[in-house]
Amino acid sequence: MKEVNSCKTAIENCKRTKTFSVAHLYKEEKTMDMHIHDCYEVYYSISGGKQFLIDNCFYPISPGDLFIINQYESHKLTQIDNSVHERIVLCIYPDFVKRISTPDTDLDYCFSNRESRFRHKVSLDKAQQKRFLYYISKITSAKGYAHDIVEQAAFMELLAMMNALFDVNAAESNVSDYKYNQHIEAILGYVNQNIDQNISVGQLAGNFFLSESYICRIFKQATGTTINKYITARRISIAKAHLNEGDSVGEAFDKSGFGDYSSFFKAFTKAVGVSPKKYANLSSEIPAKL
Repeated sequence: MKEVNSCKTAIENCKRTKTFSVAHLYKEEKTMDMHIHDCYEVYYSISGGKQFLIDNCFYPISPGDLFIINQYESHKLTQIDNSVHERIVLCIYPDFVKRISTPDTDLDYCFSNRESRFRHKVSLDKAQQKRFLYYISKITSAKGYAHDIVEQAAFMELLAMMNALFDVNAAESNVSDYKYNQHIEAILGYVNQNIDQNISVGQLAGNFFLSESYICRIFKQATGTTINKYITARRISIAKAHLNEGDSVGEAFDKSGFGDYSSFFKAFTKAVGVSPKKYANLSSEIPAKL
C-alpha cells in the first residue's frame, strides 16, 4: 500500500476502497477546524509538540503518543506553531474492521467500547513505538505477489496490538492526565450535557459569571476554535451518528439541537459536503457486516 502525504487524501482513499489508508505527514497541512470523519482515525505522533481536543477532552501530544478517534468524534489540533510536526495517520473504514474481526477477537473493541472514563491517548514505550512502526512499514512496503494479504495481515496485527494497549490503558485511566483550564473544562462539560438545548455565548457567560468577551477569548485560546463553531461541529457529529443508525432526517435534526431546520441543513451540507437526506441515503447503502 502506498502511503500518502495528506490527511484528506487518506480519508478519500479510505472511503473509496472501504478498507484503510496510511498518511505519513512531515509538514503542516492547513489546519482543519473542528471536524468529524465517517471513518476511524489512528493518530501516531513522531515529533510531538501540539495539543488535541477530542470531543470535550484535551490531550498534550508527546513523541510516541497514540490516539484512537472514533467515527463522529469531533476533534481538532490546537496550539499550532510553525515547528515541523511529523506524524502517521491511519484512516480506517469501520465496517472493514468489523468484517475482519472474529467471534473470539473483536478488533473493533478500542473504537466501539467507550466507557465514561475512556482515554483516547496511550503513550507507547520505545519497544512499542518500534513495533508500531514495524507494522506500518510492513503495510506500506508490501509489493508484488500477495501484497494485499501481507498488508491485511500486518494491519490486523497492528489492530490487535492497539486493542491490547488500550485495554490496559482503560484499566489504568486517570482523569488527572487531561490538561484542562478549569473554566474550559466546565464550559465543555456544560455544552456537551446540554447540546440538544439552545446554547448561546451570552447564556454561557451568565452561567459561569464571566463576560462574553472573556469567555470567547479563553475558549479560543484553549481550543483553537470558537464556541459557536465547536457547538456546530458537535451537533453535526450527533446528527451523522443518528442518520447512520437509521433515524430519519427529521429525527436527526430534532436530536442534534439545532434551533431551526434551515440552520441544520446549511451547516450539515457545508461540513459534510452533501445534504442530510443524501447522506442518509448513502449510509443506508453501506453493506451490512458479513
